[in-house]
Amino acid sequence: MNTKFFFIAMLFVTSLAFLSSCDDKKSSTTGWNYNDEKTGGFEYVFYEEQETGPGLVLIEGGTFSMGRVEQDVIYDWSAFPKRVTVSSFYMDETEVRNVDYREYLYWLRRVFVDYPEVFKMALPDTLVWRSKLAFNEPYVELYFRHPAYQDYPVVGINWLQANDYCSWRTDRVNEMIMVREGLLYMDPTGQTGEENFNTESYLAGQYEGAVRDQMPDYDPNGDVRKVRMEDGILLPKYRLPTEAEWEFASLGLLGNMLADERIFNEKIYPWNGHYIRIDDRSGFDTKDVGQIRANTIRGRGDYMGMAGALNDKNDIPSDVNSYWPNDYGLYCMAGNVNEWVMDVYRPLTYEDNDDFRPFRGNVYQTQVRDDEGNIAEKDSLGKIRYRNVTDDEAFNRRNYNTADNINYLDGDYESSIDYNTDEVSKDNTNSKRMYNTGKSALGENGKSTVRGGLNMTSMVDNRQRVFKGGGWKDRAYWMSPGTRRFIDQSQARADLGFRCAMHRVGGAQGLGN
Repeated sequence: MNTKFFFIAMLFVTSLAFLSSCDDKKSSTTGWNYNDEKTGGFEYVFYEEQETGPGLVLIEGGTFSMGRVEQDVIYDWSAFPKRVTVSSFYMDETEVRNVDYREYLYWLRRVFVDYPEVFKMALPDTLVWRSKLAFNEPYVELYFRHPAYQDYPVVGINWLQANDYCSWRTDRVNEMIMVREGLLYMDPTGQTGEENFNTESYLAGQYEGAVRDQMPDYDPNGDVRKVRMEDGILLPKYRLPTEAEWEFASLGLLGNMLADERIFNEKIYPWNGHYIRIDDRSGFDTKDVGQIRANTIRGRGDYMGMAGALNDKNDIPSDVNSYWPNDYGLYCMAGNVNEWVMDVYRPLTYEDNDDFRPFRGNVYQTQVRDDEGNIAEKDSLGKIRYRNVTDDEAFNRRNYNTADNINYLDGDYESSIDYNTDEVSKDNTNSKRMYNTGKSALGENGKSTVRGGLNMTSMVDNRQRVFKGGGWKDRAYWMSPGTRRFIDQSQARADLGFRCAMHRVGGAQGLGN
């Protein structure tokens, strides 16, 4: 006991000495002390590591060949290989579940009592289960709410709803971190309407809820203060992954790399091999050999196999922890349900995108400010208001000169020419030869109002978002991470869900480094 007590005492003394040395740290450029009110009180945060948010797995970044690695049987040539680099980031271990989304809806209904439309707009479209020549009504009624399906992936969620969920999750996670650190009181019933905790409004000084100002302030004129981003306590935003991030995480090439950055076996699926069945005894029990690795269709009309010998054992989406995780520890990155990503779809995305953190869909915004330059009052939902950057504000910049960059380099010269008449432009319609904004260029009489009678457009517009991964209704071809499809951001499907991602701050180290 004496030895144990001595060890604990020495550890305590060592910790105090370390903290004391941290407080005495000086600026290497001015010689002034950090965290010292006698020298002005500039704060230096001793930051060690980003906290892993609930449900997330660290994905160590790197370079990889993005795009298809097998025959392009669709012949749309929209995913030819290109070497890119993805920074380290975090991703959900599983798809977002029904129970997760119901928790979100419960919060919306409880907090926005006076705005019931907020809750209604977030509801999943359960009618996606209907088919004209199939009896799927039980899933319409039961799949989302029955406890038997609570750990199944939520479906019927469009791209816009998925983004709203990510924003809500950011605030709830950061709120709990603040409560845990003693900086907020636990006050779930006190948050109603615009008084709910929002990370951005809190940082802007516009959240006055159950706050405990306990952060030490080294400014000679201060005592305690609120948390700032510089403190490193709050996590970055939950969001949808980019297409490059999703594909990189799905492939899981981490387990295929040998010494000196060499990869000899390129993957077709999130697992090694050319089949969707386990054909390698190494790392698996003998009973697992021959088992299907993903929830998909084996052949026409075969969704689950024969009674007594089921193959993938699921006729519809399965539990999000089903099957075997890939080398990053992610479940169901092939099959089960397709998943939304951030990107706007373009057939030639791989040709145009940057080779570092590629993404198409940037619309640059800035916070709305009042006449005095202060951040404007938050909206009725408690969120900070944003607007698009104006061309005048972007003038004389070298990296961009307009807010909306979705259409950048997306076609030939004619695709950038606006063929609208003044009559159409009054409705803010931006119909172009190749891609438009998704609005009709037809007049009241149903005839084209585009100059010269041209109403040339396509199914591709700025509302089309990419989804990947294949689902329970898909053939094995779509299980390959390099394949890609698109759908309007306001639409949903019975085989389309999502998972969240998060930026990793600082260095890329973390897995075996």
